[in-house]
Amino acid sequence: MAEPAIAQKSLYELTFEPGSYWRCRYGRSNRQSFCDESHKRGEFEPEKFEIIVPTKVVLCGCRHTSNKPYCDGSRNELD
Repeated sequence: MAEPAIAQKSLYELTFEPGSYWRCRYGRSNRQSFCDESHKRGEFEPEKFEIIVPTKVVLCGCRHTSNKPYCDGSRNELD
């Protein structure tokens, strides 16, 4: 399986309203951290996540987190 592109080594801190969101797993979307269907040029599918109450979240920018789609600090281990 191919590795996703690192969109950025820093995180995305965003505030969300309740709803369903599609996050780019490919790392090449022009709408980071959200899907713009760039994955159609690769083998990745977008990742759906749900927000129940208005909240601020920290999304992974490097695409190497173990807690998808949320940042777990994995970027600190990348070269």
